Amino acid sequence: MDTIFFILSKVVQFCIEPLNWVIVWAVLALLFLLLRKSHLAKRFLWICIFNLGLVAYLPTSEFFLRTLENAAPRTNLSQVGNGNLGGIIILGGAIEGGEIAIDRGEISIYSSAERVTKAFELIRKYPELPSIFSGYSGRVNPKGISEADAFKQLIQEQGLDGAHVHYENQSRNTYENVLYLKPMMQEFGAKTDAGLLKPWLVITSASHMYRSLQIFQKQGLDVLALPVDYQTANRLQWTSFDLVEGAQNWNKALHELIGLLAYWITGKL
Repeated sequence: MDTIFFILSKVVQFCIEPLNWVIVWAVLALLFLLLRKSHLAKRFLWICIFNLGLVAYLPTSEFFLRTLENAAPRTNLSQVGNGNLGGIIILGGAIEGGEIAIDRGEISIYSSAERVTKAFELIRKYPELPSIFSGYSGRVNPKGISEADAFKQLIQEQGLDGAHVHYENQSRNTYENVLYLKPMMQEFGAKTDAGLLKPWLVITSASHMYRSLQIFQKQGLDVLALPVDYQTANRLQWTSFDLVEGAQNWNKALHELIGLLAYWITGKL
């Protein structure tokens, strides 16, 4: 069932990609033009132009994305002592493992690189705390090494002490992240005098944090949010047009909104 849900989520992700719809409208316009139905062709061309304008005008996507990024308040680490943390969790989604890492001999990092750099910072700052990197691959047909193995290679390349760093290399999505992390957190996590798990610090992209926290809470796990990879500021860019950035914003926002809806329907939240 989880595999069907995973594959279906990838199909939905393709369907909600805003620039994919531009191609659909353009093809339909061309089709009706060939059928000599110029009035319908014009309508779909106007829809295509409107679609491009909506994507390119940044405030439209920034509004939804900023709402998601602000949904999970950032934990102030200066107010959380080392002894109050159970460990550190780094959710995958920022590292390219797969064939590229094997063929090129280098690990590539996506635009969500702050997940990795913040993890390095905290591993140096709290060397005695257990850390877990969680992630196999988000691809339907993964090849090569997992994200977890790629992160392990990066730890070695950075000369970090990996004695307390652990790896979960089976998960394909956020729900599976938490599902496979739960026993590892119970095994490696620091505990209170009463034997309860101390809260773990979760590192992931700001837009992805709210959904992540909801899943952890559903599994009865106490976690603290450390969102990174912010894509929006406190104010909207009312005069900004950027098709590439807009498409990326819409993709992230719709991915999370559809993910929240799907996880709520299936009882994962």
